[in-house]
Amino acid sequence: MAFRLDNLPREKKPYQWDLHRLLQTEINGFGKAFGTKKKEAFYTELSLLLTAGVSLKDALSLLATEQKKQADQVLLKNLVQALIRGARFSEALSEHSVFTNYEYYSLKIGESTGDLQRVCRKLGVYFKNRNEQKKSIINALSYPAVVLLTAFLAIAFMLQFVVPMFAEIFKLNKVDLPTLTKGIIAISEFFADTYPLFLVVLVFLTLGIKVLSKKDSFQKTSSILLLKIPFVGPLVQKTYLVQFTQATSLLLGADVPMLNCIQLTQKMIAFYPIRTALKEIEPQLLAGVTLSKSLEKFPVFDSKMRSLVKVAEETHEYPFIFDRLNEQYSEEVAQQSKMLRTFLEPLLIVFLGVVVALVLIAMYMPMFQLSSAIV
Repeated sequence: MAFRLDNLPREKKPYQWDLHRLLQTEINGFGKAFGTKKKEAFYTELSLLLTAGVSLKDALSLLATEQKKQADQVLLKNLVQALIRGARFSEALSEHSVFTNYEYYSLKIGESTGDLQRVCRKLGVYFKNRNEQKKSIINALSYPAVVLLTAFLAIAFMLQFVVPMFAEIFKLNKVDLPTLTKGIIAISEFFADTYPLFLVVLVFLTLGIKVLSKKDSFQKTSSILLLKIPFVGPLVQKTYLVQFTQATSLLLGADVPMLNCIQLTQKMIAFYPIRTALKEIEPQLLAGVTLSKSLEKFPVFDSKMRSLVKVAEETHEYPFIFDRLNEQYSEEVAQQSKMLRTFLEPLLIVFLGVVVALVLIAMYMPMFQLSSAIV
């Protein structure tokens, strides 16, 4: 029988001006405060200490002394002080924005079931998988991104400085220009006139996307377009399926009912197709429809997931099945990331070579005519 999430409220306290708290707030210009790498170590070590019989307060105090950054030490010491005041661990975490609703609800369930150390261990595994997944994607896209940026800068330099220099020489010597050369010079002149406007538009476009990204209509449209991109679409889909199966495996392993798993994962999955699908699946589960049957209506969940979920329903091995699904999707994300990198690297290099070659050929063709006329 499922419990209502309304019984596990994450209260929002009224804002109060507190100079001391403001001064203790960590300002991060080059990264997140207490990000996923730190959380992986935090939950893993906390689970080990709790399993060894160390009290929660002493474990947090010990972990606070091991932190290198003063802001992280202050964060964990604040958690200790909250425990001393009588707050529960999940409530103490909810006071700090660096911890998510997913962590809050998971730990609250762990406290309610008396299995906090296992929930902490699974949270450590969860953040470890997220870090490996993020590292895999970054490794796949970092080199192509560098090549693409280099290509853009090289082309911009040639259009802004090299082509105008040759164009001036041709103009002074009244050389009859080939069609290719005329086209490159026209592009160069257009670029010189519009690149400041282009930069302004790019800045406003970036800010606009950041604002619109919070709207459901934008998320829906962008996700549909993203999923249709070859190679990239399937990779994005599998990436979010990894997050879904990770979260579900963790919660089911903590004996959380399926309905509440759907409610919790709905709060933490940012991908619009999965989030909206889970929102529609929730009332179907309440009506008695099986999860495998509910998943059939949403193409974002592939046939493999639907088949294995049906097996889980027959064998009542939900945690095991979702754990295996998570491993399979993680492996597929790693493989597809490598394939994407293998595909993009030569493609971008060829693109850069072709563009540079076209510009050089367009500039040197009239030079040959000019040298023949001089001779």
